[in-house]
Amino acid sequence: MIETKEKLEKFVLVGVQTAEGDDTADSLNELAELIKTAGGQVTATVIQNREAVHSGTYIGKGKVEEVKQLVEETEATGVVCDDELSPAQYKNLEDLLDCKVMDRTMVILDIFASHATTNEGKIQVELAQLRYRLMRLSGRGVSMSRLGGGIGTRGPGESKLESDRRQIRNRISQLKEELAGVVQSREVTRKARSKNALPVFSIVGYTNAGKSTLLNKLTDANILAEDKLFATLDPTTRNFKLSSGQEVLLTDTVGFIRKLPHHLIEAFKSTLEEAKYADIIIHVVDISNPDAEKQMHVVYDTLSGLGISDKKIITVFNKCDKETANTDIKDLRADKFVRISAKSGLGCDTLTEIMEDLLRESKILIEHTFSYDEGGKLALIRSKGELIAEEYTETGVYIKAYVPKEIYDKILIRH
Repeated sequence: MIETKEKLEKFVLVGVQTAEGDDTADSLNELAELIKTAGGQVTATVIQNREAVHSGTYIGKGKVEEVKQLVEETEATGVVCDDELSPAQYKNLEDLLDCKVMDRTMVILDIFASHATTNEGKIQVELAQLRYRLMRLSGRGVSMSRLGGGIGTRGPGESKLESDRRQIRNRISQLKEELAGVVQSREVTRKARSKNALPVFSIVGYTNAGKSTLLNKLTDANILAEDKLFATLDPTTRNFKLSSGQEVLLTDTVGFIRKLPHHLIEAFKSTLEEAKYADIIIHVVDISNPDAEKQMHVVYDTLSGLGISDKKIITVFNKCDKETANTDIKDLRADKFVRISAKSGLGCDTLTEIMEDLLRESKILIEHTFSYDEGGKLALIRSKGELIAEEYTETGVYIKAYVPKEIYDKILIRH
């Protein structure tokens, strides 16, 4: 029996630095990680210093020749540019380099396609792919079959991609209708959560910061947690009981990244907006990463773009037990911060205490003796509130507790 092994794709990475000291080098290092996650290998990296990207070829003509030579010398499969290419740039580079050309967006879309497991995730990925490829198709006017196979071409909707614009637009309309149904279902779930008055903590952060590991440690969620970019894609919500007995919901969200394609933001809006409906944001930061502060800025910019700016935030400085951890890092925009190791559990007790403290700030303190026929109110306080003291007396049950504003009206004490 002859064994066949899929040939490893090799790429030359290309970026344009338009200002001294910008993050082009860091961004290309991250792009290399994206290529690795997608199953490829980087053979060389090229950075050109220019006042602006070349409108026709992304990099200058001389640099194009240099890249072409590198492709030949390293036997690379193709070239990946760090910024989103226009249809004209894509076509011109492909013609001049005579090899496969991709951009950062295509690589991220490919990773999302391979990691989508739920129906919603697959719809969102296919929708983002089709919108992006329709834009490129409009500029090329040729069949998308020229893409060939490999990284940048995978996905649940690949077989449905046709060169005919009308068919692609029809498919987009169909997917939008399907996604609308899923979004409606998500809204019903959110309303049910609101009705149950369970506080919601949304875990956000840069990709690979340790969000899934934290959720697993706190709730035994048993979701995939790998040392890869975008290891998990679909959101996960789990119940979690704080030490006071207060039940809350923890929701993991898709990781953020530099230059997150707007196609993905649009397609995954319903997923990303989980943070919008949360009571408190848990912002996970990998402080062992030298780019931790820049990654924090990316997360805040993304949250701002989603209209999320009025939430209480707990910043969790994760991986504090690593040798490369920056223990001096701070987050002045957060309400509270804590240093932890989600993997070992170090600091997680402190995190849960902070969660309780912030919840308490939005609660009302009540002290009252309830008659024995008010059992329903007592059950509500025990399940939704934070019980400080409970004493049985001749006239009833004395309760001292912090209760959420949402249920205060239901147990309102009338004189």
